[in-house]
Amino acid sequence: MECLGVSSGENLQALSALLSSQLEKEEDEDCNNATGCAQLGPGQIGPPPKKDKEVSSAYTKTTSKDIWSEEEVIEGSQYDDLADPRPQPEYEIILKQNVGTQDLFLGLSRKDPSSMCCEAMLVKIKLPDTKATDVFLDTKEKFLDLRTPKYKLGLHLPHPIQSQEGKAQFFSDRQELEVTLLMKRPMDFINMQ
Repeated sequence: MECLGVSSGENLQALSALLSSQLEKEEDEDCNNATGCAQLGPGQIGPPPKKDKEVSSAYTKTTSKDIWSEEEVIEGSQYDDLADPRPQPEYEIILKQNVGTQDLFLGLSRKDPSSMCCEAMLVKIKLPDTKATDVFLDTKEKFLDLRTPKYKLGLHLPHPIQSQEGKAQFFSDRQELEVTLLMKRPMDFINMQ
């Protein structure tokens, strides 16, 4: 009993003829012998694939009207001022958490030393030869902007903060600015229970 389905040679050739705009001469032959039918497969259905030019690994100019590519744009560059020649001061970011004796000795509040349990972020910025009156400081949710006559710092913060909460203190003897920022913890009601 012979089943005439899509898998028979004549049906595949008929389907290929319907889908293809160009038929090669080899496909026009009858598929009576086994070697001719063995060469026919799913890759022969439809138009032949277009052969693209080889793309070299070197930079290739595209024909689009874009004036820059995505690789050229630095993430967070909306805050950067590339024309400003002032150097970036040394800084350090320290994550802080409020810990009591019940946390330290008994472990009652389920806090651990990970950043998930931290409530605040301390940013220490060394500003030699700078007065407290010369410092301009602005904080956004994920960005700290500090400018003095000698230094500028555009710092992308590792965690979102509450930009209206926090404090800054300048230590003249160490010539260091300490900025304490409270972190946004929207999932604390789940994580800390």
